[in-house]
Amino acid sequence: MDTTVADALIGTTIDGRYRITGRVARGGMATVYTAVDDRLERTVALKIIHPSQATNVHFVDRFTDEAKTIARLTHPNVVAVYDQGRHQGLPYLVMEYVQGRTLRDLLTQRRRLNPVEALAILEQMLSAIAAAHRAGLVHRDVKPENVLVAEAPSGGLGNLVDSVVKVADFGLARAVEASSSDDTGQLMATVAYVAPELVTDGHADARTDVYSAGIVLFEMLTGRVPYDGGEPVDIAWRHVDNDVPAPSSIVRGLPTALDDLVARATRRDPGARPTDAGALLAEVQVVRDDLGAANVETALLRQVPARPPAADATALVPQVTSTFPAAGGNRPSWARLPDQGGGRRAAGARRYAEPEPPEPTGRFGDRRRILIIAAIAAMVLTIAGSTWWLTAGRFTKAPQLVNATQTLAEQTAKAQGFGIVLGQGRYSEEVPKDVVLEQQPPAEEKIAKGGTITLILSLGPERYPVPDVIEKEKALAKGDIEGAKLVYKEGTPKYSDDVAEGAVISTDPKAGTEAKPGDTVTVVLSKGKAPISVPDVKGKNINDARAELQGQGLQVVEQVKDSDEPAGTVLGQTPAPGTGVEKDTEIKLEVSKGPPFVTVPDLTGQNCQQAAQTLQGMNLRVRLQFNQNGNVFQQNPGGNSQVAPQTEVVLNCL
Repeated sequence: MDTTVADALIGTTIDGRYRITGRVARGGMATVYTAVDDRLERTVALKIIHPSQATNVHFVDRFTDEAKTIARLTHPNVVAVYDQGRHQGLPYLVMEYVQGRTLRDLLTQRRRLNPVEALAILEQMLSAIAAAHRAGLVHRDVKPENVLVAEAPSGGLGNLVDSVVKVADFGLARAVEASSSDDTGQLMATVAYVAPELVTDGHADARTDVYSAGIVLFEMLTGRVPYDGGEPVDIAWRHVDNDVPAPSSIVRGLPTALDDLVARATRRDPGARPTDAGALLAEVQVVRDDLGAANVETALLRQVPARPPAADATALVPQVTSTFPAAGGNRPSWARLPDQGGGRRAAGARRYAEPEPPEPTGRFGDRRRILIIAAIAAMVLTIAGSTWWLTAGRFTKAPQLVNATQTLAEQTAKAQGFGIVLGQGRYSEEVPKDVVLEQQPPAEEKIAKGGTITLILSLGPERYPVPDVIEKEKALAKGDIEGAKLVYKEGTPKYSDDVAEGAVISTDPKAGTEAKPGDTVTVVLSKGKAPISVPDVKGKNINDARAELQGQGLQVVEQVKDSDEPAGTVLGQTPAPGTGVEKDTEIKLEVSKGPPFVTVPDLTGQNCQQAAQTLQGMNLRVRLQFNQNGNVFQQNPGGNSQVAPQTEVVLNCL
């Protein structure tokens, strides 16, 4: 506990519940205290930000989101969050108190760990990070300072294989699709563990955490990080420019399997790494099982005497125990640790029985030698059987699951006793959605019976809808289109009365159309309103309208149509009055050709009054002469004549 500086908060009770008892650590942005929850009578860790950060709205929001983020990760290898609040305006979190030390403290004390310890810690780290990846979160800052190693159930930290590991500080995690640099433009990661893609373009996904975990494994095995010294920016770019060296090039004698594991996790190309922490966890478990089996076989065979001891020699008969963790047991797959019962020791430990008294000679001595030989033979058989089980018997071949649907693959794996973990899916133009693209380990490769297979499912063809950018400014439209992984292209600009100059009039393809990444979207921008405003000539005589339009440099196109209006009257125009157009634009005018002609019927001999009614019904005017109650003996115009509506027809009656 840090007691070098007096802290006014020690002894304070926060929210009437959390009584601060001591300070654990002070970082650049927050301080962590131990406190007693007086309500539940338990020790907790209380993390409260510094007053200097309280005015940083972005940081406060990120700190507040930390509680919500971790609360979503209910997992035994993730430090739990119990409560959240504010004290004197400063946000704080109440978290699980882990009795132990950070992995950084352990590496400072021991410099490096043996392979079995390193893999045991890495398994639990990856289990916690895999839970975050399944929730769509990325840690972004995986390093020894954020890994807590709790005391083993047997007490203390002497046997790291039996210890419980918890990952902290998921407050920097963000949803995969929102991964970016922080507000200052600086990387939110420690340069010694930063992935190349974070350096080059600020992008982070599950494979970014895989890279950092690989660097942590490198440091646990070698006692150093691959790149150190110099300016932070130089160290960061060394991750981009160089491959991480093999651990065995620094610590001789390390197995090749560990070199391969570190190399796989720290590929500079994210696509060449395991897809997420769950996929890397499966590989780590296989390597740990293989290393454990090989070391058990070697350690046990070294303890078998080359020949029976002489009759007068004192025999030291070793008690044979497995000194390396085996897979399986009753622990869940997220923490395949060795059995905590039976007094297991750390790797490499040996136990020997107390020396027995010298053997008697004669008949009893012969019987003694026979018993020793029989015991040795039984032990060799036991070793042989155990070795077969550890190296071959407990393994089988992975089934073929590629090209199967997710449902069929899960059913097939379950029927053969395997577990399934879904890695981060990938888009595919050929493989339908929810069909297996890849599996780890591949089909026919060795896998422990009851082990876990990681499936990479197809997300189907990668398609993005063309964004709606109509009436948006050019810069915004370009950003939206390129943000949808499409290519922005400008077409020929046009005048527009409705869209402001420089804004988008139309797109090809239209908004909402599904497009492949890299497809081109052609954008037509507005030149603003055209320079000539079309005058209103409706109702004018065609001769006057033609002269007015042509006087402004416009072309006139006439279309004659029937109308009750007088012939030559302009009935309508296109474009509408007030529309902006360019010089020589065609203006279409609809011109009346006058009312249609009426055929006058022959009314001779009909009653004058009835004849008048007939003509009036035909939109003609009537004038009766002489005897209006007589019959028609003459008419003008004559019968079957073509006349205009409202023409007067004279009827002479007698």
